[in-house]
Amino acid sequence: MAWDVVDFTVFGAMLLGVGVNYTLAKRKADNTAYRFAVGVALAAAFILFWVNGAVGIIGDESNHANMMYFGVLAVGIIGAIIARFQPHGMVRALFATALAQALVAVIALIAGLGSTGPIWPKDILILTGLFIALWLLSARLFRKAAREQLTAGAEPEG
Repeated sequence: MAWDVVDFTVFGAMLLGVGVNYTLAKRKADNTAYRFAVGVALAAAFILFWVNGAVGIIGDESNHANMMYFGVLAVGIIGAIIARFQPHGMVRALFATALAQALVAVIALIAGLGSTGPIWPKDILILTGLFIALWLLSARLFRKAAREQLTAGAEPEG
């Protein structure tokens, strides 16, 4: 695989985006679970975008069915905005993202999308399982952060 200027530019922009978003999240919360949750979600989004663009998940990278994964990322982003990045709402946003990830796989498998690939349907099933696990891990960490936030808020000031 020979990378050109556009490939390096896109990859650099992706790294910059992850770095900036993680830095903003780190400043927003002193909670370790929250920071780990953001890190896992950003890593999952980064890897999903990268794998999908580089080699594709459904068939190869030129298969238009791979565009559905941008919908998965959109669900996560819109959910995070609606949740105002608060831990309790982020749990729901990440569950919705995991559900969207599963839905893409179900659509691809039922429609036979990418069935000409050498390891179809294993590629879709394995990668879908990986990403669902990452989204749910992030949701679990956000749940822990929400509980810690409630506990900290319940303590008397003094």
